[in-house]
Amino acid sequence: MKKRVIIKSKVKEGVVDRLMPFLEHNLSNVRGFSGCLKVGVLFDSESGSMIFDEEWLSLERHRSYLDSIANNGVMDELISYLESPPEVNYYDLLDL
Repeated sequence: MKKRVIIKSKVKEGVVDRLMPFLEHNLSNVRGFSGCLKVGVLFDSESGSMIFDEEWLSLERHRSYLDSIANNGVMDELISYLESPPEVNYYDLLDL
C-alpha cells in the first residue's frame, strides 16, 4: 500500500544558506530511489520549520532509503543542519 511520509524538522539558525545547496544536490537521489513517487519540501523562514512531504510505494521502500542514507553519511549531514533529528510519520493514502 502506498505511504505518505511527512518528515518534520526545525533548521538551526544561520545554516539555511548551506542547507539549501545540500538539499538541491541530494533531492534528486531521493526522487530516484526505488519506490519514491514524489518529494516536496515546505519551509517557513520565520520559524525555521521544514517539512518533507513524500509519497512512497511502501513503508519498506522508505525504510530501505533511510537505511541507505544512514549508511552513506547523508542522514548525519542533514541532521547537522537541524536542531534535533527529524520526526518521521507514516500515513496510508486513502482513495476517497
